[in-house]
Amino acid sequence: SSTSLAIARYLKQHRYLTIITNSLAVSQEMLDAPGAVVVMPGGRLRRDTASLVGTDGLEMLRKFHIQMGFFGGHGMTIDAGLTDVSSDEAEVKRPLLAMCQQVTAVFDSSKWGKVGLVSFAALEQIDLIITDAAPARMTEQVKSFGVELELV
Repeated sequence: SSTSLAIARYLKQHRYLTIITNSLAVSQEMLDAPGAVVVMPGGRLRRDTASLVGTDGLEMLRKFHIQMGFFGGHGMTIDAGLTDVSSDEAEVKRPLLAMCQQVTAVFDSSKWGKVGLVSFAALEQIDLIITDAAPARMTEQVKSFGVELELV
């Protein structure tokens, strides 16, 4: 997604960084980042998103202690949490999210109030939301779950 790619471009300036991604675009973006190690779980190629999906490669990731995870999605609501339009993508995101010490959801304001096909993160699992704007009616509700909100 464009959000994941933007995060990757920002992270390129950091050293001693391990990035775990199922995105071919993100891994390609990191080719010229000498301070970054890129880990990709195996899986099936999902052509429309240029990503690897399926849980076959997740077993190798269980040895990692992931300090911080950044997750985008199709939509965010109070009841459904963070959702995706692809059950294959959610199938990868859900266990990865559970391995993270801190979970950050990153999405633009168009995602608020949208619900994708499948949920992969309840609000209780999210520590921080980074977005460009948030509807006032949802801001207090999100914060009541202990989620920090950062507007950029």
